[in-house]
Amino acid sequence: MDVEEKINKTVEEGGILALLYFDVHAKDKEKLVNLAKGFVKEIIHKPGVVMALGEIEEPLPPEEEGKNWSTYVTVKVLTRDFKSLFALCMAHSPFNVEILKPQHLKLDLPQLHDILATASAITAEYKKYIVTKLASPQELAQIEQSLKRRAEMGKKVGEDETDK
Repeated sequence: MDVEEKINKTVEEGGILALLYFDVHAKDKEKLVNLAKGFVKEIIHKPGVVMALGEIEEPLPPEEEGKNWSTYVTVKVLTRDFKSLFALCMAHSPFNVEILKPQHLKLDLPQLHDILATASAITAEYKKYIVTKLASPQELAQIEQSLKRRAEMGKKVGEDETDK
């Protein structure tokens, strides 16, 4: 199966073909290129990525002494579904995204629930990271108690749903 056939078959089965744009910065040109190559390689191995191809633009030297070299990377990515593309964007924050195929998306409620749960989980991890870096020990203890109450409420909601 050639690449175009694989793209079309994956899109027919709910896949998404998109272009993702990322900016990359480093102290010197060689590190910048290696960082960009490693970044593209990492994307290729993300869950739900069927295939990806990265193109690194020619790095630009710093405008001022002591500043970083910079470039941007364009990654053409084929994902198994919209959730995989969404998770990739949440994890790596591209500065722009263009969906190439399909022209229209149709998502059912279970898919939407899954996407929203993914967004919630990722943002919770970001919040946890930020809070643990900035909070005092007392604030961390209060947050821990709040999380325990939240988990108990979630467990109760889950039990109530199974009773229906």
